[in-house]
Amino acid sequence: MTHSSPYNATLIERQDIHETLAVFKVRYDAGDVPGFIPGQFTTLGLVDPDAPPPNPNSPAARRRRGHKLIRRAYSIASSTEIKTHLEFYIVRGPEGKLTPLLWKLKPGDPVFMDEKIKGNFTLEGIPDGKDLVMVCTGTGLGPFMSMLETCRGTGRWRRLVLIEGCRYARDLGYYDKLTEIAAEDDSVIYLPTVTREPGDSPWDGLRGRVHEVLEPDAFQKNTGQPLDPAHCHALLCGGPQMIDQAAEYLCKLGFVIESREHPEGNLHFERYW
Repeated sequence: MTHSSPYNATLIERQDIHETLAVFKVRYDAGDVPGFIPGQFTTLGLVDPDAPPPNPNSPAARRRRGHKLIRRAYSIASSTEIKTHLEFYIVRGPEGKLTPLLWKLKPGDPVFMDEKIKGNFTLEGIPDGKDLVMVCTGTGLGPFMSMLETCRGTGRWRRLVLIEGCRYARDLGYYDKLTEIAAEDDSVIYLPTVTREPGDSPWDGLRGRVHEVLEPDAFQKNTGQPLDPAHCHALLCGGPQMIDQAAEYLCKLGFVIESREHPEGNLHFERYW
């Protein structure tokens, strides 16, 4: 018995921001991208090179077409209007099992991409015409890119402030695109901030952690308007430490975390681990 390939998609493009940060564009082999909502995620997978050879007599092996895959969920960074492929913003983890394999891929190589797209970190429950503040660190930018690319120019928000935190300026993988969007769209303000960039580097933007940009005086200075929970929804995406700090700070300003007890809450977040 021979096992069919577990792969159903192809890497069509890869943009390396630097040695541990890249954008991957993946196309389903069978056709167009299924419908999804900006902010959702799907799973990528590659065959585990350390797994024993598939046993043709194993029911479990038959169910997974014989191959054990290493799978990880990644937020989709591309617009829902793009039907030819999905885009993912991925960092190579120092102890990750899948990303070292992803980093060996080149355009044209096969990959598994789950056709089930899911997730609740979306704009679905937020009324049109509100101010939005999106706060992210690292590849937590991914779902916000999908929201921004899909919804800009539609009146979905009155004003959108995107605060992106990272260690070094080179980690701002979508910097050029976001700067261009903000220059073209008066409703979008892009505020990248760095924490470890050398003082003598060419970087002349903001420095410090994202919660410092949320402080009333700093927010007013950088956006021209106050951070008002009465007219604003805040969305946080990234590492747990950032989310905990930013959520605690925003709650002190009057934001309410969305939950079963508070479905009308205006503070939403997605932890990346």
